[in-house]
Amino acid sequence: MSERPLVDPLSDSLAGLSEEQRVEAMRRFNLLRPHVEDGVSLVETARAADTPLRTLQRWAAQYFSGGLAGLVRSRRSDARQRKMPAALVELIEGLALQKPRLSAATIHRRVTPIAEAHHWQAPSYAAVHAIIHELDPALLTLAHEGAAAYRDRFELIYRHRAERPNDLWQADHTLLDILVLDANGQPVRPWLSIVLDDHSRAVAGYTVFVGAPSAIQTALALRQAIWRKETPSWPVCGLPDALYTDHGSDFTSQHIEQVAADLHIELIYSTVGRPQGRGKIERFFGTLNTELLPELPGALLQGKPGTPPRLSIGELDAAIRTFTLSVYNTRIHSEIGQSPNDAWRADGWLPRMPESLEALDLLLVMVVQSRLVRRDGIRFQGLRYTDPTLAAYVGESVAIRYDPRDITEIRVFYQNRFLCRAVSADHAHRTISLKDIQQARVARRKALRVEIAARTRQLIEFLPDPPSSVSDAEPKPKEPSQPSSPRLVLYEEDKKP
Repeated sequence: MSERPLVDPLSDSLAGLSEEQRVEAMRRFNLLRPHVEDGVSLVETARAADTPLRTLQRWAAQYFSGGLAGLVRSRRSDARQRKMPAALVELIEGLALQKPRLSAATIHRRVTPIAEAHHWQAPSYAAVHAIIHELDPALLTLAHEGAAAYRDRFELIYRHRAERPNDLWQADHTLLDILVLDANGQPVRPWLSIVLDDHSRAVAGYTVFVGAPSAIQTALALRQAIWRKETPSWPVCGLPDALYTDHGSDFTSQHIEQVAADLHIELIYSTVGRPQGRGKIERFFGTLNTELLPELPGALLQGKPGTPPRLSIGELDAAIRTFTLSVYNTRIHSEIGQSPNDAWRADGWLPRMPESLEALDLLLVMVVQSRLVRRDGIRFQGLRYTDPTLAAYVGESVAIRYDPRDITEIRVFYQNRFLCRAVSADHAHRTISLKDIQQARVARRKALRVEIAARTRQLIEFLPDPPSSVSDAEPKPKEPSQPSSPRLVLYEEDKKP
């Protein structure tokens, strides 16, 4: 073939054309490719492509004169120009923006008689639908769903990331999609409080609990986040420069404000009703609810448990800890391109730490009890705590502070002065939470009730008048009460003989 294309198709510029036009041009060129590149005649090319010969001749002429851009379908000069009156178009758009939302069929039925009354040509349903379809989606959202929905979908947001580790921490709560067994053996949905480093996305601390979020749960999560962890695989610690939270009552409490002031932490509250600023921590909640919880017994699927709940609060806490340390904090985060642990370590730096764990507990741990120092130590929750320092305070009343997640160790204060850490010698090698002790007590109480019922069952069968304690153990069903006669008698014949 003697003719050569004027423009190389691989280097031809299609700048200024829409994606639809580019696709159409390349489709036509692919049909012409045997003729353009291999010299196949147009007759054979048309036969192979099952396309009319005249069509391929016209496309070939357009390609050799203008390249790929010449294959773009030409538009009519009056394309997208409406022939209906502007007032009618504005009427259709106004009806489409009404609240509640009207369907295109309803709008078409309403505007047809109005157009006829003004001697306008009645618009077709397709024309009405096209006008509605071309309205700005942001305009429709604002008109039909309000400012909040428009803000969440269309307003620009600033994706902020703290410049350094511990520059900014985020804290929040969520109700987990799982059922666990509480201290009474009843299924309940637990809460999770989380503290997340904004720069690295690393989990700094957390707490799992039953009941509404409170200042003490927030304090426990902060205590774990701030102090050094026992395992090297969890390096996050130190005091943040700022703490970013919502307006929950626990975050706005005087206790948290006083703690922040004493530790020189700036409290930053998100705008009311604007959850966008907490996207990082919400993403962690979503990861937990989709990756970890569905694998555990009692996980909720569409609001219902897929399997019966069997985990205690302590077992769920252990599962979340394992997932956080072994999976979340160690794998590559898609947005920062490295693991949260590596991002937190950065190039090596020293975090700002409190003076001591005792000083931190004095500020954060608000679970305080008053106890008497006995000759054998301090007794609390059925455990006995000892330390040589207590020998000088036998008979004195002291204040103890403890972490509800591990009560094998308590901190003892005398007249607001720290004395010592007292340890339960019988459980020094274990971690026992207050919830564990409560569950053990409930289980023991249930076992005793079963034993009482089994031993008193024989008395009920053989004794005509069982003791009151036996009657109380298995109460008899109440007989239906008889209707009482009216107390007020108005006529003599109403009295019963």
